[in-house]
Amino acid sequence: MRNSSRPPVAITGWGVVTPAGCSPDDLWAGLRAGKSTAAVLTSPELARHRMHIGCAVRGLDGAREVSAKDARRLDPFTVYGTTAALAAHRDAGSPAPEPGRGAIVVGNAVGGRSTSDSQSRNYVEQGPGRVNPLMPLMTMPNAAAARIAMDLGWQGPATTIATTCSSGADAVGHALLLLQTGRADAVLAGGCECTLTPVTLAAFGNLNAVSKRVDRPEHACRPFDTDRDGFVMGEGAGFVLLERSADARARGAAPYAEIAGYGSTSDAYHLSMPRPDGSGAADAMAQAISDAGLAPSDIVHVNAHGTATPHNDRAEAAALHRVFGAHQPPVTAPKGVLGHLIGAAGAVELVATVQAMARCEVPPTANHERAEPGLEIDVVHGEPRAVHSGPALTNSFGFGGHNAALVVTPG
Repeated sequence: MRNSSRPPVAITGWGVVTPAGCSPDDLWAGLRAGKSTAAVLTSPELARHRMHIGCAVRGLDGAREVSAKDARRLDPFTVYGTTAALAAHRDAGSPAPEPGRGAIVVGNAVGGRSTSDSQSRNYVEQGPGRVNPLMPLMTMPNAAAARIAMDLGWQGPATTIATTCSSGADAVGHALLLLQTGRADAVLAGGCECTLTPVTLAAFGNLNAVSKRVDRPEHACRPFDTDRDGFVMGEGAGFVLLERSADARARGAAPYAEIAGYGSTSDAYHLSMPRPDGSGAADAMAQAISDAGLAPSDIVHVNAHGTATPHNDRAEAAALHRVFGAHQPPVTAPKGVLGHLIGAAGAVELVATVQAMARCEVPPTANHERAEPGLEIDVVHGEPRAVHSGPALTNSFGFGGHNAALVVTPG
């Protein structure tokens, strides 16, 4: 059960960069509509690729928090992350913690893959003299954390978490611990990713992890549907500003929600496959619920990882049965709309989970038409579903067997 001596932690600001748009309102509208953002990617480098669909960021030009000059010196993942993080900071009222008391925690899986692809191409086609000397600084996975810290002048920990697809959720979990143990007074936590690049798309295609429905991209990603055949790659960023609830109240901030619990486990099983019985994922969910001082029956809805890959959805359904038994809460899977944002997914979906909780409405799962026999979980599809206000659970699971779960409660 939850240790009552640990202070509650509130979300007081948020920002997103997503295929549905670059504001939390845009994100919610896209999820509520339940229509996929997947489309054919028009980059010339992808013309010869079999896998040339994805969920690309929309609306960045009007939201970008870095200058055009700086953007040329940064990989897109850093631009996305900086934009979302500074938006979250501003949304929270621009708190200014004491020197060394403001922290940054960023989840990221592949770093500056866009820059790596383009500079590798320069090396092959034009020779070593044409490789950008800034490439090491643009591709390092910690570039986003460093840039955000420099923009704000925050001198506390600036950490990068790399647990593949659970990175964004684990970043929030790490931030929670920093605040509860008194190591920081304000933390910007989230994830950012730019993976719509030729090599990345080719690799995931050859791995048979992504959908082969390239002729119908808007119908490709089908979480928990019997006809699912893989995810669609996405890109973007999501950040939240976290602070202890008492500190937030003292400065007059209005929290969106509280991060009440966090669970993290490892399958210790396979580099790309989850444990078929879902036991590792179930343990992470159970940890998060217990950490929040709650019982499974208290959870009003679940934001599922829901990648639309056959094995992952089956394992997550098994995990949900382990935790909730016969009384399954409503489940939604945003990747049907947004695609898989990899290291950013957990943070963006946390924002979506809090919005659903606050609005007492669970958005539908895009492209879910027929449940696979045996899964028997309550997937919301077709139309949004009204629910009562109460705690919600969001899941993020990654290659390597990483499992993360967060519980949020009304602020």
